[in-house]
Amino acid sequence: QVHLVESGGGLVQPGGSLRLSCAASGSIFSTIDMAWYRQRPGKQREWVAQITSGGTTHYEISVEGRFTISRDNAKSTMYLQMNSLKSEDTGVYYCNVPRTPIWGQGTLVTVSS
Repeated sequence: QVHLVESGGGLVQPGGSLRLSCAASGSIFSTIDMAWYRQRPGKQREWVAQITSGGTTHYEISVEGRFTISRDNAKSTMYLQMNSLKSEDTGVYYCNVPRTPIWGQGTLVTVSS
């Protein structure tokens, strides 16, 4: 069973940057796809980005060009580098193993001046 723990959230001004991390337990990390989701205030949880086990990446259109998803299989960790942050990026960010009920506890990102 994979266990996920997110970190790196916080308060940042518009235009700023944050890097989120998702640390995974277990020995299968390198063989599985991983994804980031977020839940913005008053909205349903939504998909943000995905990285396959082979390193192929996909992004939701509103974050493409600003966010970069990556992984370090040696550290069993996935990252989300978020640049040019906007107030509408505020929310709780979750990591997930796609097509499974495996979720982290979430990390709060607040973009505000």
